[in-house]
Amino acid sequence: MKRINLISFLSLFFISILISAQEKEPVGTIKGKVLDSEGLFPLLGVNISVKDKNIGVAADADGKYELKKLPIGSYTLIFSYIGYERITKTDIIVRPDRITFVDVEMKQSSIEMNDVVVNAGYFSDINLRPASVVSFSSEEIRRAPGAAGDVSRIIFGLPSLAKLNDQKNSLIVRGGSPMENAFFVDNVEIPNINHYGTQGSSEGPIGLINVDFLKDVNFYSGGFAVNYGDKLSSIMNMTFREGNRDQFDMQLDLSFQGMGGAVEGPICNKGSYLVSARRSYLDMIFKATEMKAPIPTYYDFQTKVVYDLSDKLKISFLDIGAIDKSEQSYEEGVEFEDNYYGYYNGNKNTAGINLQYLWGTSGYSNFSVSHTINDISNSVSEVRNQNKIYDNESTEQEISFRNLNHYRISESAQFEFGGDAKYSTNDYQHHYHKYTDRFGYETPELIVNNNFNGVKLGVFASLDWKPSKDFSINPGIRFDYFDFNENTHISPRLNLTYNFSDATQLYTSGGIFYQTLPFILLSQNESYKNLKDPLSYHAIMGVSHLITEDTRLTLEVYDKEYRDSPINPNQPESFVMDQAVENPVFMSNDKLESTGKAYSRGVELIIQKKLAKDFYGMMSASYSRTRYLDGTNTWRNRVYDNQFTFAFEGGYKPNESWEFSARWIYAGGTPYTPFDIPASEAAYRGIVDRTKIYSERLPDYHSLNIRVDKRFNFYSSNIVLYISVWNLYGRENIWAYSWDQIKNKTKAEKSWSTLPVFGIEYEL
Repeated sequence: MKRINLISFLSLFFISILISAQEKEPVGTIKGKVLDSEGLFPLLGVNISVKDKNIGVAADADGKYELKKLPIGSYTLIFSYIGYERITKTDIIVRPDRITFVDVEMKQSSIEMNDVVVNAGYFSDINLRPASVVSFSSEEIRRAPGAAGDVSRIIFGLPSLAKLNDQKNSLIVRGGSPMENAFFVDNVEIPNINHYGTQGSSEGPIGLINVDFLKDVNFYSGGFAVNYGDKLSSIMNMTFREGNRDQFDMQLDLSFQGMGGAVEGPICNKGSYLVSARRSYLDMIFKATEMKAPIPTYYDFQTKVVYDLSDKLKISFLDIGAIDKSEQSYEEGVEFEDNYYGYYNGNKNTAGINLQYLWGTSGYSNFSVSHTINDISNSVSEVRNQNKIYDNESTEQEISFRNLNHYRISESAQFEFGGDAKYSTNDYQHHYHKYTDRFGYETPELIVNNNFNGVKLGVFASLDWKPSKDFSINPGIRFDYFDFNENTHISPRLNLTYNFSDATQLYTSGGIFYQTLPFILLSQNESYKNLKDPLSYHAIMGVSHLITEDTRLTLEVYDKEYRDSPINPNQPESFVMDQAVENPVFMSNDKLESTGKAYSRGVELIIQKKLAKDFYGMMSASYSRTRYLDGTNTWRNRVYDNQFTFAFEGGYKPNESWEFSARWIYAGGTPYTPFDIPASEAAYRGIVDRTKIYSERLPDYHSLNIRVDKRFNFYSSNIVLYISVWNLYGRENIWAYSWDQIKNKTKAEKSWSTLPVFGIEYEL
C-alpha cells in the first residue's frame, strides 16, 4: 500500500509539471520598496534600472516599484537617487509566474552637492561600521557549496573561523569557543540555531534555520556595536524576508537537512505570512531497508507573520522551533564499537513579537518581546562497563525584551540608544556520576537539583558622527547588570573610519566585551556567585579597498585579550570555556576560580567578488595564534589554534539554467594532547599525558566541495535540482584521537569521506 501511495504521489507530481510546461514563454515580476536607511521613510522618484537592459521604473510616493513580465533568469538592479549613494543589487532571480521582492534601504551621500549621484556599488549593503563584518545576500546563502542549507556552514570560508571537523558546524571565531556567539533573527535573539545543540553553547551538528526564508545575513567577527551585549566573540544578525503580499505561493523541498515545504501569502492586503516545516528522513530509509544505525530524528518549523497596523506602525510575529530525538542502546554501542550509549530528547522554541514604529523622517524604533524554552532529557553511559556518566532533565526558559531606537540628529550625525532585559528561569535535575576524567582525576558525584533564576539588564547608546565627508567616528557605551552575582559592567567601544578615496577606507575598532557564564555551569555550585564574568578586549585595524566596482579587498589585524576566565583548580591544565568543544556537555566542575587568561591575535585577508556577470568568488587567508594561561601559570595552545587557514570559493553561471560552484579549505592541524599509553591501558580509558597538554598537532585539514545547480522553468512553476559532493578527493581528515575502551587502544576520529549531497526545490 505504501508503494502504491508513493507511485500515485510521484505520478501526480510529474503530471502537474507537464501541465505547467506550456509553450508560452515563462515570465515573472520584481517588486519592492525603497526606503531611507536612517529614517525608514519611503523615497519618491528613485530610479530603478535593469543592468544591460533598456528597462527601468521610478518609485512611487510610497517608495514602491514594480517590474512586470520579465523573462525568467538572473538580473542586476541599479538604484539611483540624487543625494543618495547608488546601490547595485545582484543575484535577483526571476521565476515563472512568481513575484521576487527586492527591498532596498538607501544611504544619504556625504557629498553636499545635490545634483550628484554617488556610486556605492555592489557592497553598499555592508554595515556603516566596516570592521570585521561580512554580508551575504539570500542567493549567496542558498547556493553556497558545502553548506547543505546550514547557515553556519555557509560562512565556513571566512578567515575568522577555525576549522575543526565536518561533523559539527561549530563557529570558532578568532579563538573564542562556541559559547561566545549570539544569533538574532528580526531583532529576536535565538540562543541556539542548531539541532542537538550543546546546552550552554551555540554549536551542533546541523542547522535548523530555513535558509529560503533569509533575506540577508550580517556576520560580525569582532568589534561589534554596543547594541549587542553579553557575548565575547561574534554576532550573526539574520533577517527573514516577508511573505508574498500579493499571491499564495508554495514550495516543496527534499535535501540533506530533510523533507518539507513552505507556504506564504497575503493577509487582508496589509500583511503577509511565511510558514515552513521539515522532517529528517534518513531514519525512515534505514527502517524501510532494515539497516541498523543510530540515525537521529528531528523536526523544525518556522513562521513569520507581518501586519501593518498603520503607515508608521508594523507588527511582526516570529516563531522558530525544533524537536530532536536520538537513541543508541547498549547493544548498538557494542555493535558500532562506540565508547558510549544513551539517548537525547530535546524540544526548543523561540517565539517573539516585534513592533517597528517610524518617527517620520527623523528615525525609528524597534521593540521586541520573546519567550524561549529549551527542554532537554538525555543520558550517557559507558559501553565497556555500563556505568552511568551523566543524566540530565532540565527546562530552561527565558523572557527577553529588546529596544533599539535610531534618531537622525543631522545629515552628519545619527544617535542610537536602547536597552535589553532578560528574565531566566531554569529547572535543573542533573546527576553527574563518578568517573575518571582524561587527566586521570576521579571526579566526585555531583547532583544538581534546583531552580536557577537570573535577571540580566542592559542599556546602551552610540553616536555615528561624520565631522567631514572622509572621516567618521562612532563612540558607544554599554551598561550591564547580572543579579546572580550582582556584577555591574561598563563597556566602552569606539570605531573610527577614514576614507582615503571613494575606493579605500582605513578603519580601527576597539572595546570591552563581557559575558556571563552559562547557567548550566553556574548551577553546579552555590559558591559560583563569587565568580567574575569573563571579559575580552578587542583591538582591530583594517583597510578596505575596492579593486573594481564588484571586487573588494579587506585586510585586518586584530588582538583579543581574555581575562577572568574560569579555571578548575582540580584540573588546572584545562580551559573550562573550551569544554563545549571537547565534550558533548559542560561536565561537572566541583570548584572554579576566575583566574584564567587567554589571547587571540592574527591577520586576515578577504577578497570578495560579487556576481556582476557570470562569475563570483571569495578568497580568504589568515595567520593567527590563540593560547590560554592555565592554573599552573603555563601558557598553552587552545584547542582551535589552526595558525594558518586558506579558503577559496566561487561559482560560474554560463546561462540561466546551470550553475557550477566549489569551495576548497585548507587549515593547519589543531593542537591535541597525546595519551599516556601505560596509564590509559591500565585504566581502560584515555588518560592524557599531562606533561604534553596541547603540545602536538593533528594533520593539516583540507577538503574540496563542489556543487552543480540545474533550473527547470515552466510556465507557472520551476524546479531547482542540485548535487553537491563533499570532500571530493576523499581526504582522511583526522579531527581527534580517542581511546577505544573496548579494544583498549588509540583510535583516529575522522571526518566524512567523500559524501554526495542532493536537493530538490519545487516552487508552484
